[in-house]
Amino acid sequence: MSSSSNQTKAYDFKTRDIKVLKKLLPYLLKMRARVVWSVSFLMLAKLANVGVPLALREIVDGLDQTNLVLVLPLGMLLAYGLLRLASSLFNELRDAIFAKVRYHAMNLIALGVFRHLHTLDLSFHLDRRIGGITRDIDRGTLSVSTLLSIFVFNILPSLFEICLVIGILWLNYDLLFAGVSLLTVFFYVALTLAITTWRMKYRYQMNDMQSEANTNAVDSLINYETVKYFNQEKFEVDRYAQTMQRWEDLATKSFTSMTALNFVQGAVIAIGVTIVLIMAAQGVVDKSLSLGDLIMIQALLLQLFIPLGGLGIIYRQIKHNFIDMNNMFDLLDRSSKVTDV
Repeated sequence: MSSSSNQTKAYDFKTRDIKVLKKLLPYLLKMRARVVWSVSFLMLAKLANVGVPLALREIVDGLDQTNLVLVLPLGMLLAYGLLRLASSLFNELRDAIFAKVRYHAMNLIALGVFRHLHTLDLSFHLDRRIGGITRDIDRGTLSVSTLLSIFVFNILPSLFEICLVIGILWLNYDLLFAGVSLLTVFFYVALTLAITTWRMKYRYQMNDMQSEANTNAVDSLINYETVKYFNQEKFEVDRYAQTMQRWEDLATKSFTSMTALNFVQGAVIAIGVTIVLIMAAQGVVDKSLSLGDLIMIQALLLQLFIPLGGLGIIYRQIKHNFIDMNNMFDLLDRSSKVTDV
């Protein structure tokens, strides 16, 4: 089994995640202006996005008047369309500006690891299997792009939007609306992280099996003549098949355990949204809230909880990416035992 097995088993998130972030930060600071602009457009996009339900409330209330003559709320309809357009525009600007940051960081890190490997002594390359090293580099560089995308396109927008939605509910309605919504988010996040952490053991073992299978396959094909000479084809195929079978079993367990997570997430959201909508509907009945308020609250809750639907996947991806990036950065920590004169 490759050395990555020992690394994943001994992985300490509290210390190694911080270590990985510290190593990644300098690459982001090289293009700090683009990062700042990306975050700025992100916030503008979310402000416009949250403004859509506010405009929708005014439209519904304008059409729900009991006056004999209804007036088309053209201004609010135009505002509604402009807000949706602005949200889309700012999101695309954010993506376009941040693309250079992602790929430039991938380029610099991959180049740095490759350059460092050429500075190591012969014993390192003889002790390590090339298939495992190349796999660690491929996973690590891809994880850089994925991790940056998750933080900029998922984590930051969700946190900012949660603050906006809770703030609007608090300022415009009873504190209970904001409290129930915030409590729902809390339980959703807590249960998601707990169940996903429990499921991570399958991913660790899957990584080890995949690395072992890849390493064995590459080494076997590189040494094709030796395998052929000693009639070891069946042994090599059986060894590869056994490793892949273990990977298949672990992958199946990982996927099936996800159904429990999905059910818990759906149950928490359904309960929380239902409670808030019942409160809002009661407000409409006793005339303390308008029909537009009910529509706006429902739209805000959708904007709040729909992005959280992928939290389990995002959290799992973050952990996977930290593991893969740590394996790659460990290569940079290797020092040559022989110093050139």
